[in-house]
Amino acid sequence: MNKVILNIVFAGCLVLSACGKKQPPQNTEVPVNLLTVKAQKVFFYDKYPSTTQALMQVNLLPQVQGDITGIFFTEGSHVKKGQKLYEIDKKIYQDSYDAAVANLKVAQGTLTQSQQDADRYEYLNKYNAVAKQLYDHAIITLVNSKNSVKAAAQTVKSAKTNLGYSTIYAPFDGTIGFSNVKLGDVVSINTTILNTISSDNPMAVDFIINEKQLPKFEKMKENKHPIDSLFTILLPDNSEYPYLGKISNIDRAVDAQTGSIKIRLVFPNPKGDLRVGMSCLVKVHNQDAAPQIVVPNKAIVEQMGEYFVYMAKDTMVNNPAAKADSVKDKKKELVAVEKKVQVGQVIGPNIVVKSGIQVGDRVVTDGVQTLHDGAPITTKNVVPPSAGGKKGK
Repeated sequence: MNKVILNIVFAGCLVLSACGKKQPPQNTEVPVNLLTVKAQKVFFYDKYPSTTQALMQVNLLPQVQGDITGIFFTEGSHVKKGQKLYEIDKKIYQDSYDAAVANLKVAQGTLTQSQQDADRYEYLNKYNAVAKQLYDHAIITLVNSKNSVKAAAQTVKSAKTNLGYSTIYAPFDGTIGFSNVKLGDVVSINTTILNTISSDNPMAVDFIINEKQLPKFEKMKENKHPIDSLFTILLPDNSEYPYLGKISNIDRAVDAQTGSIKIRLVFPNPKGDLRVGMSCLVKVHNQDAAPQIVVPNKAIVEQMGEYFVYMAKDTMVNNPAAKADSVKDKKKELVAVEKKVQVGQVIGPNIVVKSGIQVGDRVVTDGVQTLHDGAPITTKNVVPPSAGGKKGK
C-alpha cells in the first residue's frame, strides 16, 4: 500500500516538474518566396470578342409575280455576279412583250399614214385647195399618231423589263444560302424572300471597345505603316486565322448607355474559311513600347473584384530575448503588407501590373494563401516555387 502511494507521489512530481519547464516559443513566421519587381518590355495582344459580317448582303426579292420554274445554283455555294439563279414562269411576260411589240408596229404604221396625209393636206393648204378643217384634222391626227407610238414604245419597254425580271441573277460575287422556295412555289412581288446572298471576300469582323480606347484605335487607323500582326483573329476552334486584318471603319457614334463603340476590321477570305455570323476573338497587338511591371499571376489575390499583392517590408519589433530598456530590445523582421493594384493583360503565367507597386518592391510569389496584412514572413525554409514562380533571394 505504501509502495503504491510512493509511486503516485513520484508521478505527480514528474508532472509538476515537466509543467515547470519553459516551452520554446512557437515560430509564427510564414515561409514565402519573394520577387524583386522589375520593368521589362512585354509582347502581348489585347483580346476582344467579335463577330464576322459580310461587307455586302442582300435579300433576293421577286419584282414580278408567278410560280418558280427554275433553280440554277447549289445551295450554300459561291456564285458569280450575273449568274442565273431563279426563273419565274415567263410565258405570260413573254406574251405581253410580244403583244406590246406588235402594238408598237401598228402605231408606227398609223404614224406613217398620218404623216403622209398631213404632208398632202399641207401642200393643198398652201394653194387653198382644201378645206381648212380637213387640214387641221390631219395635223391633229399626226400628233396623236406620234404620241401613240411613244406610248406603245413605253409599253414595250415595261413588258421587256418584266420579262427580264422573270429571271433572277446574282447581283455580286458571294455566297448564296439555302433557298426559301422550291419549284412550283408562287412568289409575290417584293414580299417573298427567295434567298440571301452575302459577299465573302473580303470579310468584316466587328468588335466593341470602350470609348476610352477610341483615340488608340483612331491612331492605328491613321498609321500608314502598321507593325506586323497588328490585327489577327482566333477562330471558334481556337485556331489562329492565317491572314492579317486592318481597320476598315469606326462607327459613327458612341453608345450613350454603355459607353462603347464598334470597330470594323477587314480580312481577306480567299478560301472561304470565314462565314457570316461566326464568333471569333480579335487579337490586337500591344503597341506600348514602354517597359511594364510584370509579376507572376499567382502573386495576385482577388477579393470581391479588387486585386491585391503582398509586399515584403522590413520592420522593427520587440525582442523577447532582450532585457528591459536594452538597446537590443528591438529586432528587424519581415512582414507582409497588403497592397491594392490595378492589373492589365495576362501573359502566360504572368500578369501586367499597371499601378500599385514600383520597381524595386519585393512581392510575395508563394505562400500568399496563408498571409494576412501585417503577418510576419521569412525567406528561410521557403516553400518550393510553383509553376511560373521564381524563388526569391
